[in-house]
Amino acid sequence: MTAEKRRTRLSTATIVAKRQSADARAAARRCARFLEARRVEVTFDPATARALGRRGDARVPGGRAAPSELYIVIGGDGTLLRVARELSARPRPILGINLGGLGFLTETGPDEMEGVLTEILEGRHGLERRIGLEVSIVRGGRTAMRQVTLNDAVINKGALARIIELGLSIDRAPVTTYKADGLIVSTPTGSTAYSLSAGGPIVHPHLKAFVITPICPHTLSLRPLVVPDDSIAEISLHTADSEVYLTLDGQVGHALRIKDRIRVRRSRQPILMVRSRSRSYFEVLRHKLHWGER
Repeated sequence: MTAEKRRTRLSTATIVAKRQSADARAAARRCARFLEARRVEVTFDPATARALGRRGDARVPGGRAAPSELYIVIGGDGTLLRVARELSARPRPILGINLGGLGFLTETGPDEMEGVLTEILEGRHGLERRIGLEVSIVRGGRTAMRQVTLNDAVINKGALARIIELGLSIDRAPVTTYKADGLIVSTPTGSTAYSLSAGGPIVHPHLKAFVITPICPHTLSLRPLVVPDDSIAEISLHTADSEVYLTLDGQVGHALRIKDRIRVRRSRQPILMVRSRSRSYFEVLRHKLHWGER
C-alpha cells in the first residue's frame, strides 16, 4: 500500500474525459498533444474518442485488447471510480485530473497536468496500491452478483421506505443487528466519501482496514467500526416490506430481497493510483476540507 517509485518508460496511455464538459475535452486534447510530442501512443475510451472526433484511436478500458500502461482520467471522482471498476480485473496505474468539485481521487489540477506527466515520463512519480472491495449478493445459496468497487458499498432504503433491519457478521461471528436507514462499508479511499458524511472516521489510504458505518442508526450507541481488511463482512437483510438497494461507488445499484446476504471482502487485485511526490495526503485533506481556514 505504500507509494512506489516507477522508472519504466511510458509508451502507451489511454485518456478518459468527462465528455459533457468542454473544459475536460480541451484538457484531453492538450494532454494528448503533450504525450504524443514525447512519442507516447495515445488512445481514448470510445465516448471520449467520439467527442474529440478520434474514433480510430478508441480503446475500451478493461476490454479484450491489451490495456495501456497508464490511464488518465480528466473530470471528477465519479469518472475515475468508473474506470477503476472497469480495470479491476487487469489493474493499471490511473492518474486523475480534477476539473472542479471536491475531488479526493482526481487531486491533480489542470494547471499541474504537464508537470505530473513529466514526473511519470521520468519515473519520479509515486504509485499507490489502494484496497478495493469485492462485493457479492448471495441469494438462495447462489451468487447473484459480484463486482469490485473502490470507494464503498452502501445498503440503504428507498425514498419512502421505513427503517430497515440489517444483521452484520464478521468472519462468521455475529456482531449486531442494525435498525437504521442503511449501512456503509468503505475502503480507506472511500472513508472521505459517504462514510465521512455519515460520521465515519478518515482512514489513511495506506492502512489495511475497512470502515463499517451505520446511516442514522435507531440506537445511538451503534458507532462506526474499523476492521482488518482480511476480514469478510456479511450483511443479511431482515426487512421484507421496504425497497432496499445495494449501491456501489454511488453509481451502480442492485435491488435487494429479504434474506439476501451481501458479502464484502478485500478485492484480489489492488487499484493502482498515481500520486505526485510533491504533495502529501495530508496536504490534500487540508486543501479539500479547508482545514485551518476561518
